[in-house]
Amino acid sequence: MAIDYHKLKNWHFPPLQHSYSEKDSMLYALGIGVGASAAAPDGEGALRFVYERDLQAMPSMAVILSHPGLWMGAPEAGIDLLKVVHGEQRLRLHRPLPAAGTVTGVSRVKAVIDKGRDKGALLIVERELRDAAGELLATVEQTSFCRGDGGFTEAGQPGDETPPAMPAVPQRAPDLVCELPTRAESALVYRLSADRNPLHADPETARRAGFPSPILHGLATYGVACHALVRSCCGYDAARLRALATRFSAPVYPGETIRTEIWRDGTRLQFQARAVERNQVVLSNGTAEISPA
Repeated sequence: MAIDYHKLKNWHFPPLQHSYSEKDSMLYALGIGVGASAAAPDGEGALRFVYERDLQAMPSMAVILSHPGLWMGAPEAGIDLLKVVHGEQRLRLHRPLPAAGTVTGVSRVKAVIDKGRDKGALLIVERELRDAAGELLATVEQTSFCRGDGGFTEAGQPGDETPPAMPAVPQRAPDLVCELPTRAESALVYRLSADRNPLHADPETARRAGFPSPILHGLATYGVACHALVRSCCGYDAARLRALATRFSAPVYPGETIRTEIWRDGTRLQFQARAVERNQVVLSNGTAEISPA
């Protein structure tokens, strides 16, 4: 079944309520490696995310709240789910994410973009998170690359315009570098907060997907980069991070070190993240915004 543009653009997502506790916030932080830095000599600020005293939620946790799940796997979506990969992720915080609470997420298909029969399609889904009082907390935007679903405009269907590309990082040495470890069990811990796809736990599933071993979730790598920015540019004050966007360039294997390279321009940041052991860029074209100290 081919993509039906009108069906996707009008896809009904029921509002999803998501309650989370302080324990959930701490478990998420541990899943993106914050606990390791808390044990470092200069890591006392990290305790704010893994210890109940003055607890803060890591801003990137917003991307897992009220997630609509694998809705693209529904037959009527007309999408080949086996060929879908997570392409880009954007997050805008309108107010600090509470350490515990109940949020309601409402999703919508923002754009369906035809890249061509041999190039696939882009699907952009936007989700608004609101607190119990109805106040907007965060806007989450996920771009999925549907590798097997291009060419639908050739059948006379409409398609949306491609959004502006994320900017490339500057061609000079970064202003800041933050290296953070992942642990061999990182994916096993992270999946307790979010995606339980066996690709991130079961070696046989990973091999069938073409990987030598289970890989770390892309959104866990995104969380590691968020941690690096909160640590390096915000003094571990989560409320200062206002926006975070990046492109997923390559997988990370649990146990690798992630080096986040940061370029500063006032309150605007650009970044990329690299798996140190393979010298492989895993997050590219990253941008972020912070509030002044």
